Amino acid sequence: MTVIDKPHLDRTHVLDLLAHMIRVRKFEDKCAELYTQEKIRGFLHLYDGEEAIAAGVIPVLRDTDRIVATYREHGHALVRGVPMTTVMAEMYGKAEGCSGGRGGSMHLFDADTEFYGGNAIVGGGLPLAGGLALADKMTGEDRVTACFFGDGAVAEGEFHETLNLAELWDLPVLFICENNGYAMGTAISRYESQTDIRAKAASYNIVSEAIDGMDVVTVEAATRRALATIRETGRPYFLECKTYRFRAHSMFDAQLYREKAEIETWREKGPIVRFQGWLLDNELIHDSDVQDIEARIDAEIAEAVDYAEAGTWEPVEDLTKHVLGPQNSAVEPIAPSGEMVETTYREAVKQAIRDAMIRDDRVFLMGEDVGAYGGCYAVTKGLMEEFGEDRIRDTPLSESGFTGAGIGAAAAGLRPIVELMTVNFSLLALDQIMNTAATIRHMSGGQFGVPLVIRMATGAGKQLAAQHSHSLEGWYAHIPGLKVLAPATVEDARGMLWSALEDPDPVLIFENVMLYNRTGLIDANAGAVDISRACVRREGTDVSLITYGGSLFKTLEAAEALEADGINAEVVDLRTLRPLDDATIMASVAKTRRAVIIDEGWRSGSLAAEISARIMEQNLWSLDGPVGRVCAEEVPIPYPKHLEDAAIPQVPSIIMAAKAQLGR
Repeated sequence: MTVIDKPHLDRTHVLDLLAHMIRVRKFEDKCAELYTQEKIRGFLHLYDGEEAIAAGVIPVLRDTDRIVATYREHGHALVRGVPMTTVMAEMYGKAEGCSGGRGGSMHLFDADTEFYGGNAIVGGGLPLAGGLALADKMTGEDRVTACFFGDGAVAEGEFHETLNLAELWDLPVLFICENNGYAMGTAISRYESQTDIRAKAASYNIVSEAIDGMDVVTVEAATRRALATIRETGRPYFLECKTYRFRAHSMFDAQLYREKAEIETWREKGPIVRFQGWLLDNELIHDSDVQDIEARIDAEIAEAVDYAEAGTWEPVEDLTKHVLGPQNSAVEPIAPSGEMVETTYREAVKQAIRDAMIRDDRVFLMGEDVGAYGGCYAVTKGLMEEFGEDRIRDTPLSESGFTGAGIGAAAAGLRPIVELMTVNFSLLALDQIMNTAATIRHMSGGQFGVPLVIRMATGAGKQLAAQHSHSLEGWYAHIPGLKVLAPATVEDARGMLWSALEDPDPVLIFENVMLYNRTGLIDANAGAVDISRACVRREGTDVSLITYGGSLFKTLEAAEALEADGINAEVVDLRTLRPLDDATIMASVAKTRRAVIIDEGWRSGSLAAEISARIMEQNLWSLDGPVGRVCAEEVPIPYPKHLEDAAIPQVPSIIMAAKAQLGR
């Protein structure tokens, strides 16, 4: 039976509740003033009118519970205990800020208080919260993750995907919807066909309540009920807190979408006016108590402003700090056994996953059909039987939701492997990959990292037509904060995953579909592979053929054919697409004085274009001619085999491009 710890409205407690709300209100009033003075810049979203929610929820949480907030998170951070001095310094963008000045108003982070940040993407924090809770469930930690979001997030796919996962997997998440009636400037009745948000959560079989979010006592009582239930059952709970924001969506907002009379009507029943008036009317507090609270807070705000004003700007020389985490030292090679084993690329990936799960209890795999089905390309066949459904997790068809959950689990200390069935499907998770995985370390000033591995099949050749066949790895190689790998050999397929799981940063591994059945020899004792270096697969003197992934073996075949014509081609396997190993590329080009880049991505804006530009920037005067490129044609990948083959690099086109470099 659930035992509920009810609020005790003694004098000390009610003064604390009132002080929390006044403190948030006065802090934000000061921020608004500083914004008009251009001391605070960018977007500034104020919590004015919603203070009862943070004040009613957060003090009931344990210190070890986690919090994920929204871009309107100043109140959440302050009530949680993030020092006002460092919050204000962050608003200024100073190095002494709680996020090192890199996050600003919308991205307050504080590892010491388990505050996993505001999130500027509407609904973007929901999957993160689910992943944090997943990590706690898998490790047996007695924690709850509280996730705050606005009513506008309810229209996002991440809302539905996360609620479904939370109930499906019994995740200890307290979802708090701060329903202020507007998504930016659009009233809820204009963007939701079902305006009962509590009913949406209940449709996922989650215990749900709709409460008065303007009444701090009601909010606290509901939170105590919710937390007691979560801690007893391990299952999620949903609170829809009906509230109202008195100020604009942000300081840029002219508020032309609502009448002033509407705002004034709500102000009359605002959380501070209402609670303070009730306390005074019932003689639970006195006017002098309010004056003491306000004086104390005014002094704290003055101190915070002085702290921010005296703060320092981070040097421009530190611009790239915290893009990546502390880098591992060079991989120590494992002594070869001398016993060579023939295996397929598919089996090499499978054994890499298997070895990792045996070595490290923190490693688990999740994705669509990775368990009972064995994976779309049969890579994970048999692993669920060996490791169980907890560590080999079949997911719903919700790429953003489960990728975000992997990000959260990684941020909490686990080592997830997320499988996205095909690169085209990864675009459904691009928001989570780019806006959370790639940025959270930088935005938090290095407080949180995401040691996550995301695997996906890429490339054409299977006659799967346009929506399953593209090579988009060059897109991801554009994003700072990620590492992007494209293993081509069985040794790399096994060893690069090993290294990726020991890396502090999110690593994306692209497995070309045409390689899964390819066989190769690998040492029985093969281990980790250095993921920071390209590899020269064939020495040569006349032209450098630079490629990766599925095109490697076509390029090696072309090099053999060129040898018969008296052309000695060097083949460079990039292996790592971000960061690129410029040193190996430039050393090869300096030797051969000619270069052709083979890339299955489209020519326009391609990875090949980036490499070509780098060669021109660093090695122009050693070249005997312009850099050549062999890329995919500018078409969606067609279904008919002859057209599909014509759309991507093939051996004859590589040979032709190489000969053109030598004027043949």
